[in-house]
Amino acid sequence: MKFTGASTLALFATAAAFSPNSISTSSIARSNMMGNTNTNSALMVASSDVEVEIVNNMKRKRTKKERLQLASKGLQVHVIGLSIHHASVEVREKLAIPEYDWNEASNEICSTGAVSEAAVLSTCNRFEVYYAAPSAREATARVTEYLSKRGNLSVGELRKNIFMLSGDDAVWHLMRVSGGLDSLVVGEGQILSQVRQCHLHSIEEDGCGGKVLSRMLNTGVAAGKRVRSETAISRGSVSISSAAVELSEMLTVKDLNLPFSEARLAVVGAGKMTRLLITHLASRGLEKITIVNRSMARPTELAEQFPDVEIEIKLMDDLWDVVGRSDIVYTAASSDNYVIDANLMKQNGLAGGRPLMLVDIGVPRNVGSDCNEIENCHAYNVDDLKAVVAKNTAMRQKEMIEAEILLHEETDSFCNWRESLAAIPTINQLQEKANSVREEELNKCTRKLSQNGEISDKEMEAVERLSRGIVNKLLHGPMSHLRSTDNSKDQQHAIKELSAMFRLQDDSKSRGRNNRKRR
Repeated sequence: MKFTGASTLALFATAAAFSPNSISTSSIARSNMMGNTNTNSALMVASSDVEVEIVNNMKRKRTKKERLQLASKGLQVHVIGLSIHHASVEVREKLAIPEYDWNEASNEICSTGAVSEAAVLSTCNRFEVYYAAPSAREATARVTEYLSKRGNLSVGELRKNIFMLSGDDAVWHLMRVSGGLDSLVVGEGQILSQVRQCHLHSIEEDGCGGKVLSRMLNTGVAAGKRVRSETAISRGSVSISSAAVELSEMLTVKDLNLPFSEARLAVVGAGKMTRLLITHLASRGLEKITIVNRSMARPTELAEQFPDVEIEIKLMDDLWDVVGRSDIVYTAASSDNYVIDANLMKQNGLAGGRPLMLVDIGVPRNVGSDCNEIENCHAYNVDDLKAVVAKNTAMRQKEMIEAEILLHEETDSFCNWRESLAAIPTINQLQEKANSVREEELNKCTRKLSQNGEISDKEMEAVERLSRGIVNKLLHGPMSHLRSTDNSKDQQHAIKELSAMFRLQDDSKSRGRNNRKRR
């Protein structure tokens, strides 16, 4: 970011708000008019200092008061995203972000100022950006621009695949996601853990959750937990991993011409998906499986977790040897590039050999779609699991209805809280006016008491406490009423009544006139 000439002068006027030691614009202007030869170098040094000051200010964590003030300015929540329901895996993998980069992405989205709060949720089946901003149009344009740039997709192509929701619809979407109702496998539990991580990252030091978004994400986590504890939505439910097992079991005879129980199995990767995969395979009588991974640590942990399963551990150097002697290979590795594709299979002498099934449950994908062009090779990815889980969804209709009732309650709870923020400016005005009157009358009282004789510091402190206590107790009722009003129309009516009763608008206009006079 470089600033020269007149633009630097304008920047320094703004910079005064950041640093008390900033050079004044008038002194720079005088220096320019005098033809000072050192001006350009001074401007470059000073502008650099200002850049650092601005960046530091952007990174600074907002205080609770600042977050509350920002939230009360009418921030509306939105979500832009794509999921297995709307976009193919080819598009989803272009936007996928590893969890350790979620906050970096959120900060980049918020960097222009159009978006006030943001949080990223990226999983194998969805990529979503939740954000809050005073101007929906500017914020949506910013998020769309970011997604287009990250995925190297034109805006037109992007819009064909994404969905956009605002306000109550965005809140409802998050509740359904967290409750497992929007998942490929209805009721699966992994998404709740992922939403929880999204919330935890948003409230970290470098997170961009803010007052509104962090509250919404936290409500989503609570809603997901409630759905799973108060309904049967997750009982006996299957995950993506178990759906992959069911798919391979269903197609083994057709693709490999042998029963599933006789197939030699291998899995590439040793993360959470692999653990779930082995769990479901073990429930079907799995006795032996080979794990291929970059390191030994995680596979060794899995071997300890499944003592009844014979787990052979191989490093990536032995990948093609393992693929060559396996009938079914599951892939769930964290990789930006294909682990297996047609060219690699040809290079390693595996093209046109005996039948092989590749089941890819990773996003970004681990297996290239061109593997299906290889003779006797049958490759499947997460999009092929839809048919398998359709039966699961049909069986859970009753639980879904019960879950939606609970999710509506949580949605209403958050929306009512969000609307209650509109009362904050009025509450602040009421407190300021009451405190102003209190100080004015206290000063009069102090002068009179001083005329009649000396008043000790302890006595003055007692009078001060008394005045504050009276004001706080008098304001408690009106402020509690504003905060507890559930209906937005009732709240707006109460705000107008209190503003008129205490003449708060007159005070605001008066302060505005005084400020203009001072300028």
